[in-house]
Amino acid sequence: MDLSWLSAILVGACCLALGYCIGTRRPFCFFLRLTPKVVRDTDTNPSSHHGNKNINSKEPLETDKLADILDDFKMVLVVRNDLKMGKGKIAAQCSHATLGLYKKLLHRAPKALNRWEMCAQPKVVVKIESEEDMLVLQDRAKSLNLPTHITIDAGRTQIAPNSRTVMAILGPVGVVDDVTGGLKLL
Repeated sequence: MDLSWLSAILVGACCLALGYCIGTRRPFCFFLRLTPKVVRDTDTNPSSHHGNKNINSKEPLETDKLADILDDFKMVLVVRNDLKMGKGKIAAQCSHATLGLYKKLLHRAPKALNRWEMCAQPKVVVKIESEEDMLVLQDRAKSLNLPTHITIDAGRTQIAPNSRTVMAILGPVGVVDDVTGGLKLL
C-alpha cells in the first residue's frame, strides 16, 4: 500500500470522527475541556459578598438534574407591561435577561442549558402588569426550583434607574408552563 493512500485514509477517518463529535456535541480532543467547571464556594459568611452575586461559586441547580430525564426545555421572558417600554427597549431588555440567565446556567446547570440548546432554544415572551406580580412569579418559579434572572435597567433612556424590566425563566416545558401559563403573549 502506498503511503499517500494511507494518508488519505487517515485524513478521511479523522474528518469523519470530527464530524461525528461536532454533530453529537462531544469534545473531539481528550485534552480539551469544553464544559465549564463548577467552582464551589467555601465562604460560609453570606455578608462577605455585599450583595454581589458570584455565579461561579454557587451550587448546581436542581434544573440540571431534570435535564437528564426530561426532553423539552424552554425559556419564558416576562416583560413588565406597566413600564410602557418601546419595542426596541423591550428587545434590548429581553436580550439582557436571556444572556443573564444563560451566564448563570453556564456554570450552575450546564446540562439544562445544553438540553435547551438541543431543543432549538425556544423562547416565549409574555407580559405582566406590575413589579409586584413579577416578584410573586419569581417566588413561584424558585419554589419549583426553576432558575430565574431579572434584568434591572440602568435608566439612561426610557425608564427610571433600577427598574426591574424583564424576568427570564428556564426549565422543562410543563414546569415552566405551571408558572407562566396564565400570562398573555406580548
